[in-house]
Amino acid sequence: MLEWIGLPSAAGWWVVIASACMFGLTLIAAPLLVIRIPADYFASPHRSSSGFPRRHAWFRWLWLIAKNVLGFGFLFFGVLMLVLPGQGLLTILIAATMLDFPGKFKLERWVVTRRGVLTSINWLRKRRGKAPLVLDR
Repeated sequence: MLEWIGLPSAAGWWVVIASACMFGLTLIAAPLLVIRIPADYFASPHRSSSGFPRRHAWFRWLWLIAKNVLGFGFLFFGVLMLVLPGQGLLTILIAATMLDFPGKFKLERWVVTRRGVLTSINWLRKRRGKAPLVLDR
């Protein structure tokens, strides 16, 4: 299967297994993360200050480094899954939420304001007894 890019066939099975695991984790993690978003998170067009306490700067930096390294890993495998079996676009979306880059909040807010996305998020939140997301347009 993957001989055309120089990988042995055993690696193909590992890619398929990893893809299935990522898909399963996505089905579990996405709803859990959506219900944890504060209802007023997107109410302001600008992001509020970080939730990390200022007294533990070393932990904040360690967290940011670990989160971005993991995000680049998701981005790498997401791009691979665009041409290999797997949920490439969904994995790239997860990577984008983990990575820190300029304009990230504006992009997140734009995605959430799409009618179908907002409807789906609020449907999930309603099923879990959470308030719908408040958007100030």
